[in-house]
Amino acid sequence: MEINLIFKIAAVGILVSVLSQVLKHSGREDHAFLTSLAGLLLVLFWILPYIYELFETIKKLFAL
Repeated sequence: MEINLIFKIAAVGILVSVLSQVLKHSGREDHAFLTSLAGLLLVLFWILPYIYELFETIKKLFAL
C-alpha cells in the first residue's frame, strides 16, 4: 500500500469531520450526514482494489 493513499485517507477524514461539525452547528444535520457518507464512499472506492488484491492473495495461498 502506498503512503500517499494513507495521507489521502487522513486528509479526507479531517476534511469530512470539520465540514460535518460546521454543518451540524449551522443546523443542517442532513447535509452533515450526507457529507460523512460521501467521504466514506470515496475512501471505500480508493481502498477497494487493495481489498480485492488481498482476497485474491488469500485465495491463491489456500488454493481454493
